[in-house]
Amino acid sequence: MPDVPRVMSTQHPDNATLPFFTAGEVIEGEDEIQEAYYVSSHLGCDEGMWDFEGKEGDNYAVKKLLSRYDDYFTDCRLGEGFRLTIRGPNPALEASEAKILLEILESIPRSYDAAALFADEHGLESVSPIHEVIVPMVTDADQLNAVEEYYRSFVAGKGSRSVWNGRTVEEWVGPFEPAEIAVIPLIEEREAMLRADEIVREYATAQDRESVRVFLARSDPALNYGSVAADLINKVALARLYRMADDVGIDVHPILGAGSAPFRGNLTPERADATTAAYPEVETFTVQSAFKYDNPVETVREGIDRLKRAELGAPPEPIDEDRALEIVDRTAAAYADQVDVIAPTVNRLSAYVPDRRARKLHVGLFGYSREVGENALPRAIGYTASLYAVGCPPTLLGAHALTDDDVTFLEGTFPAFFDHLRDAARYYNPRCTDVLGLERARLETPLELVDVEPDDGHREATDEVIDAFDRGDEEAVRSGIRRGARRRRFLG
Repeated sequence: MPDVPRVMSTQHPDNATLPFFTAGEVIEGEDEIQEAYYVSSHLGCDEGMWDFEGKEGDNYAVKKLLSRYDDYFTDCRLGEGFRLTIRGPNPALEASEAKILLEILESIPRSYDAAALFADEHGLESVSPIHEVIVPMVTDADQLNAVEEYYRSFVAGKGSRSVWNGRTVEEWVGPFEPAEIAVIPLIEEREAMLRADEIVREYATAQDRESVRVFLARSDPALNYGSVAADLINKVALARLYRMADDVGIDVHPILGAGSAPFRGNLTPERADATTAAYPEVETFTVQSAFKYDNPVETVREGIDRLKRAELGAPPEPIDEDRALEIVDRTAAAYADQVDVIAPTVNRLSAYVPDRRARKLHVGLFGYSREVGENALPRAIGYTASLYAVGCPPTLLGAHALTDDDVTFLEGTFPAFFDHLRDAARYYNPRCTDVLGLERARLETPLELVDVEPDDGHREATDEVIDAFDRGDEEAVRSGIRRGARRRRFLG
């Protein structure tokens, strides 16, 4: 495998501020072509997720990038200096979008052709611009094997088939390159994350792979189980992955999908060093839209540079998995009880959260069907933004169930939780309990674990939202949500 990228720019719409290259209220279409160039050339990202899952994607991205920014990509080769990695739908869970995955796979050789022509015109060696495809919501290795086998047999493999009078498809339309692609499992649900080692082992064995990149979610586990549970699930999953890799004799290259909100991972430019210290076993971190667009550009560049220079990919320190999962069980149950109370109000508030990218309805893990009843909620960003809008940082939810022994365990095993809690608590407004119907004593119990100065400007914005929501002033609610988001430098 070529050098593993360290910083993956993603299209998650968690930004409060619109980037300079966007004319409208959402980032879409041609904006995302310019964005891919910008994050590489100006910010220093070495990978970009090109997303078709939950949104419309452009199958001609490679051709457009090379034709519009030819000088840059002559020096920074697309596929080497900057990797473009596609995320498509998972047919096992997104039946209505299933054939989009096939269209994506079919576009890879065409993108290679565009890159090969570009290389030839500039006297360069051909490089495949796309090496891998991310499959989301993975729950078993079959979902990965099917993608890799389909590409090998029915996309690249069709070149040797006869099309007419003994003439092969390759003789007719040219060769199909690359001959194979790797699949990156994006694992988001608790039980699947705790079996990530089994999933990766089965995939690596079936495809005879010496190394596998594996993408562990941070937002959706928090949405489903709470913030402290999300981090502990990830730490246990990483420990098991590295143990399996050592036993089987393969390399694993973990990716962590962290956002800027403390609830979604607390990865901001200022916290680059703290995040790599909390997750030294991870090799690639996502920088989402708030990271890129809600901070001064020099600060963003410095944060990305620190992510790239960090010593990463070392096997994790041992963790008491049984103890960690005991805390997960208890806090997730407490979190679920609070979600039952707030769900109706969160759904009402989410209607006022501004869209930042053109997206379709997410059909995956937002239903809480297993862990927290049957509450259908917004996606993680909208959910987080809705709670912050009224001064209820969701990191607080479920944390009242932590015992003194739990706190001691976290201090030794994952002390970054207290940073997340402190950073979130600045934006707490006690009035949120009146809006959401939560028991104030339980919500405020975690605040006793940290010393924090409230953000008065954010408190004013949440007061504005609460008052406007109470009187039914929709425009004032929207205005207050935007004001608070700008103040904390992320939407949700």
